[in-house]
Amino acid sequence: MAKVFDCIDESLARWLTSQPVWFVATAPLAGDGRINLSPRGHDCLSILGPLQVAWVDYTGSGVETIAHLRENGRICLMFCSFGKRPRIVRLHGTGRVALPGDPIFSEVTAGHPDHPGTRAVIVVDITRVSDSCGYGVPVMDLVGERDLLRLHAEHKGPDGMVEYRATMNAASIDGLPGYPGT
Repeated sequence: MAKVFDCIDESLARWLTSQPVWFVATAPLAGDGRINLSPRGHDCLSILGPLQVAWVDYTGSGVETIAHLRENGRICLMFCSFGKRPRIVRLHGTGRVALPGDPIFSEVTAGHPDHPGTRAVIVVDITRVSDSCGYGVPVMDLVGERDLLRLHAEHKGPDGMVEYRATMNAASIDGLPGYPGT
């Protein structure tokens, strides 16, 4: 049985931000729509308050998280410990997309390394924080971060990234509107 917390305290905030990889799940409202589950990594997560987190969202091959949040806002983040102490934490809530020009976009991006693939900040208002055992999660060693996302964005350049978002991030795989401005 999962242990439910009132909020993210200082200890949990440190643990969440120390995880090298975590996962984001969203889904469209349509019953036949595709559920999306995406990994996140790099130094991009911010704890904004006891019931609010955000992360710097990089341009990727798809735009499911943004499209689903624009449609219905439902989101779940899952963090797993791959170290010796097993643990899984899930943050359920409502998310929104903050674009350049939004004050929270500037606030969150300022707290993380500059990245040429940055397209948005995702802000999550948390309605449930739960912790479960994680006994089935393997113990693994982190070798390092991949730099391929950065290299891809640097190679394309700012104009190329705008074009990429316009073609590859305009709609979700279910046809929902994707990245705003495309």
